Amino acid sequence: MRYGVLGPLAVWDADGAVVPVPEAKVRTLLAVLLVHGGRAVPTDRLVDALWGDALPGNPANALQAKVSQLRRAIGRDRVTHQPAGYRLELAEGELDAGAFRTRTAGARLMVDPGERSAALGAALELWRGEPYADFGDEEFARAAVQRLAEERLSAEEERAEARLAAGDPLLVGGLAELVDRHPLRERLRAVQLRALYRAGRQGEALAAYGELRALLAEELGIDPGPELTALHAAILRQDPALLPAPAELGGGAAVPTGVGAAVLPVPRTGLVGRGPALERLLRLVRGERLVTLTGPGGVGKTRLALALAHRLSEDPREDVRLVELGPLPVGTADLAQPVAAALGVQQAAMPLAPDSAAASLAAALRGRRTLLVLDNCEHVIDAAAALVAELLAVAPGLRVLATSRESLRLPEETLHPVTPLEPADAARLFTERAAAAAPGFGASPQDTRTREAVELICGRLDGLPLALELAATRVRSMGVRELADRLGDRFRLLASGQRGLPARQQTLRAVIDWSWDLLTESERAVLRRLSVPVAGCTLAAAEAVCAADGTPEWEVLDLVGRLVDRSLVDAVHGADGPRYHLLESVAAYARERLHEAGELGPTADRHARHYADLAVRAEPALRGPHQREWLARLDADAANLHAALHRADPSGAARQAAALAPWWLLRGRLHEARTTLATVLDRLPPGAPGEVELRLQYGAFAMLTGHQKPGGEGPVGVTPDPGRHGRALWLHGYGLHHAGDPVTAREVAGRALELCEAADDAWGTAAARALLAVTALVAGDLEAAGRDGRAAALAFRQLGDGWGELQTVPVLAALAEIAGDHTAAATLQTEGLAFAEGLGLAAEVSARLGGLGRLALLAGDWDRARELHERARQAAVAQGYLYGEVFALMGLALGARRAGELDEAERHLRTMLDDYPSSLAGKHLLHVELGFIAELRGQAAEAADLHRQGLSYARELGDQRAVALSLEGLAGAAVLAADPAEAARLLAEADALRRANGGPLPPAERGDVDRITAAVTS
Repeated sequence: MRYGVLGPLAVWDADGAVVPVPEAKVRTLLAVLLVHGGRAVPTDRLVDALWGDALPGNPANALQAKVSQLRRAIGRDRVTHQPAGYRLELAEGELDAGAFRTRTAGARLMVDPGERSAALGAALELWRGEPYADFGDEEFARAAVQRLAEERLSAEEERAEARLAAGDPLLVGGLAELVDRHPLRERLRAVQLRALYRAGRQGEALAAYGELRALLAEELGIDPGPELTALHAAILRQDPALLPAPAELGGGAAVPTGVGAAVLPVPRTGLVGRGPALERLLRLVRGERLVTLTGPGGVGKTRLALALAHRLSEDPREDVRLVELGPLPVGTADLAQPVAAALGVQQAAMPLAPDSAAASLAAALRGRRTLLVLDNCEHVIDAAAALVAELLAVAPGLRVLATSRESLRLPEETLHPVTPLEPADAARLFTERAAAAAPGFGASPQDTRTREAVELICGRLDGLPLALELAATRVRSMGVRELADRLGDRFRLLASGQRGLPARQQTLRAVIDWSWDLLTESERAVLRRLSVPVAGCTLAAAEAVCAADGTPEWEVLDLVGRLVDRSLVDAVHGADGPRYHLLESVAAYARERLHEAGELGPTADRHARHYADLAVRAEPALRGPHQREWLARLDADAANLHAALHRADPSGAARQAAALAPWWLLRGRLHEARTTLATVLDRLPPGAPGEVELRLQYGAFAMLTGHQKPGGEGPVGVTPDPGRHGRALWLHGYGLHHAGDPVTAREVAGRALELCEAADDAWGTAAARALLAVTALVAGDLEAAGRDGRAAALAFRQLGDGWGELQTVPVLAALAEIAGDHTAAATLQTEGLAFAEGLGLAAEVSARLGGLGRLALLAGDWDRARELHERARQAAVAQGYLYGEVFALMGLALGARRAGELDEAERHLRTMLDDYPSSLAGKHLLHVELGFIAELRGQAAEAADLHRQGLSYARELGDQRAVALSLEGLAGAAVLAADPAEAARLLAEADALRRANGGPLPPAERGDVDRITAAVTS
């Protein structure tokens, strides 16, 4: 049996034949059951949907008659009766709306845009018209209709984006009708503008933007959002980034793979000769928790690990994460922060936040099934072993694949030595790489002398893949036979000076030595200087670092290009152009040459100056429409920024650290901020310029990470720039609020507002007002909260600052909810969710989904509430965001109880009680909810005991509204115990407390009170 709601209501049997469902009220009954997706629907709700106010004489009998008619049409066992009401038995895939969601979810995991577009098109073919077309105006269907319509439109938008990425030439025409139907959808307009521009129709793209701007102003009184505004500006300046990416990705390009859109670098070349090794490794990794690939430099450990990661990531159930440790300084002691950053784990400024980067990382991995690939561990071996041991102890679903020249020496470790290639495989690798460097080589049958030369080269190079690849680049200039002769001579000359190295280490060094000797002096200078940037660098950085002593800046690009051609430098192409990397062994060699040349100090100084300037340029750009672009730029150069900070003199480090504070905050790098600021302050002389600003910033991050209790308004003193001082005060107040001192936070925010207004600092003024709004809401001053919140939101929108506008969403949504305007609250939460997703703020994504879930609970839409809270929980789990996880679990529990699913509700509550730390407020709510469940099961004594425990926590907490809730729970237990007088007394006491402390519950939240009151009066 299959059911259709993506259009007029329809039923089909297993052969696809239509199953008639006669009589309008029977069809309405089926529609109500389908809206609830196989969950029990209370009889009173079914009666209300079928008859409204025109009730029949005996509603229960009338409903039973309609149920019988429905059973005759679709099968008696299809509609069952439970204590909670009637339920439609639905198997997976029987409802077309469920099939649509499954298909769209599968499409979103597809990397290829053409395949993703086709899969989304197949999902959209399930639609036959408007959802629940027969019942679109009925109250019971309204929320489901809106939800399905939004899901359909989102899928249409995603398909349009996939078609754009795939270069579909028919996209422009196909978009016109969709845009006409939904003229205010900015995401859809963005695709249209890009498609028109790529089709050479720039004028039409600009006209489409103008049309949207006029419509928004006329109908909503607003301007286009910052993303669309930035796109308009890019079209005006004909930004090359608007053009399609090449169909063939260059070496090292990144593509999304696996769960959570992890990013793995694409190998420059195919894997040769490692098929059996890859299969063995695959079996090992699936059966062991820690596997370490060992072997000498250049043997191909990284390449094999990357091939395995790509192989596993083809399975959508696998979450594969790669962390490259090679760029870290030798002996780095704390790996938790760089690993967390590589995994996208952010620390949240919320209660229950872990107090260290390692704890944040462990919490994020605790509930995930993840393969963590740690590449190049040998130079940080002790720290890597300690971190892996800690993570494996707390994350049962975690597996680790490490690459290292030596073992991690952990009890659970399984070693997998990576050996050089066999002679035949080595010859194949060399021939393929040589043919790539010298077109025509190997294309025709080779003579005996050529084959012998290849075999000699492969033997000389011990089958080491990196050595073979470096040597193959020389075939074009000297031919394979001369290469073999010269390689033999070279090895004889170099052998005497390398006896202290292992044999294969000598081989690799000899090849790099030889490659070095064939470079010009200018090429050598650039190669050795490129060993200073960490984790790669842009062309601008390469020019800044390498241009010196006879190497002009204009020549660096050409010199780097020559080094790329010789495979000594790797060019990884990204959205902002190429980033240049040195292979690990080449980087180590180049650093030695840099020391020998006496250039380490000057080169490191140029590197530090470049990245300090980058940080200072980025700071104002993080407060406006280019926020996302600059966040990505700083993310890509996080390791370089860190290295530059530690190289800079005290005043330079102070300047750079102050500029990086907004990035640390927006990216959730809170522990990194605290430790770095502490180091900078330790080096800074007392009274030095910038000290007060740094101390305010340090105090904020120390409070946000739980390392400092809130205490006072911060250090005494001023910063010469009143705008900077005002923003630093705002950040300190932000820390005070999140550390639990909203009163002092409000005072500090007021001082920040005065300074920023006096300095005409629009961003600082908006930030201070946003903080004042939050603290006003906490204090119960709803008028001030609304006034400051709206002013801040408007200012941030005018600035194009998505993060800032997001800060106003919780306050304004809460005010709308208090006023009973749930539509406005949902709009705000949805806008906040878009901001959070766009900026990659996972904790905020969870919070906004949780807020939408709460609104669904208030609307009685249990299915929607479950979906939203589950998404919120998953987002929180992925980040180790305990506060968000607890909030989502409580939402799931509340929704399950109110839907009559008491076992599921209790399971969620017991999980929270057993597995998560709780505040007094949390303990109170858990016991109250468990008490309500016991009451609904008819367990009077157990319910009373649980509510008395909750009452004790509420009184200890000092929250009179919480006391009232426990008293109402006790009243329900008294009803069960047949003591209506006691129940009435408890309800009256609770009502008096509520009226004295903020007024009675709003109608949407009165379900339990009304139920208990009705029981007392009856």
